[in-house]
Amino acid sequence: MKGRLFILRHGETVFNAAGRIQGDAPHTPLSRAGFAQAEEMGEKLRAELGRMPPLALWSSPAGRALQTLAVIAEHLELDWHGARIDDRLAEMTMGDWGGFYYRDLFAEHGPFVDAASGLFTRPAPGGEWYDAVAARLASWVEEQREADGDRLVVMHGMSSRVLRGLLTGQAAREGLGCPVADGLPQGSVVVIEGGAERVLHRAAARNAAPA
Repeated sequence: MKGRLFILRHGETVFNAAGRIQGDAPHTPLSRAGFAQAEEMGEKLRAELGRMPPLALWSSPAGRALQTLAVIAEHLELDWHGARIDDRLAEMTMGDWGGFYYRDLFAEHGPFVDAASGLFTRPAPGGEWYDAVAARLASWVEEQREADGDRLVVMHGMSSRVLRGLLTGQAAREGLGCPVADGLPQGSVVVIEGGAERVLHRAAARNAAPA
């Protein structure tokens, strides 16, 4: 991919704070901490890019991503209304588990998140798996391959890990069917250029909920 790609994980939401699974929930509002994280990301990006940088804005359709982008765009003095929204940037769908508390699902189904990696160990009933997320993201990447200029994308915990894994050429993880990068806390920013990743801002970890 030409140019630089800034990948942002949206700020904390009320679901994250409560320990509920979001998946592809269309709108779970940012918490106060989430807005503070968006402010931090905006400040870091302003210091890196200056005002009104020539930057294409992209977002997942989820309200939490769009809220985060609104704060970022204000810091950069860019028009939020010009952002391109793409369903392929959405979070991994969680099917029948969406909206439930992790603690209740763990009690009923046993642990399904690997503590070391933060990755799911099995798909949710009716939900996506990592290889399906990779397929839709690979389609977006292919469309972007020949476009010039830098891009900024606001997305989610799992989907951003898959995108970062694809763009940095990592090997597929066993049982997942695709590359998945290491996790970063909500409110973090990376920049990928020429297949290499640099963490521009690593937010302080607040919760361990992956999606």
